[in-house]
Amino acid sequence: MTHDETKLTRLEPQIAMTALEPEKRVGLVVVLTGYGKGKTSSALGMVVRACGHGMKVCMIQFMKGDLFTGEWEAVKKIDCDVEIVAGGMGFCGIQGNPYSHDRHREAAQNAFAIAKERIASGRYGLIVLDEINNAVHLKLVELEQVLELIRGKPPLLHLVLTGRDASPEVIELADTVSEVREIAHAYRKGIEPQPGVDF
Repeated sequence: MTHDETKLTRLEPQIAMTALEPEKRVGLVVVLTGYGKGKTSSALGMVVRACGHGMKVCMIQFMKGDLFTGEWEAVKKIDCDVEIVAGGMGFCGIQGNPYSHDRHREAAQNAFAIAKERIASGRYGLIVLDEINNAVHLKLVELEQVLELIRGKPPLLHLVLTGRDASPEVIELADTVSEVREIAHAYRKGIEPQPGVDF
């Protein structure tokens, strides 16, 4: 068995592996919001799919940056053109985060400038703005900045915006919106975040 074969097990090998081609290509705006776990994980699933289609991908993280998270190492191990920009200072105002609102805003504005450049470049097939909805809700990034970014994106670029508290205006501009609802969470049982699942 070759190295490539160990990565994919197909239970029905008689089905041909063909990629469906849409009649018209469209760059989608996808919003992943809600209070349940899995928004960034879902976005990372799209990153992996885009990678499989040979797209150039960038994920810009507006909150993460102060603590290690597994996706940083994962993208180094897959043979894809994926960049992650960890532009955040952690979650503003919670879990003992030591940075001031001004420092969080400065970091978010720097991340936003990078997002604006990457989006305008036209070089990417998929860009994820991870936790951008939180950044807007916390006044680290202005809503109008995000709306302008969405409206001005290249027509074939897929743009994914994650984070709880997505604004109605962002939802209105989106093509696909998913709300992740919390039913239960290990944290509420006193279980600490676990590597490989939570970060």
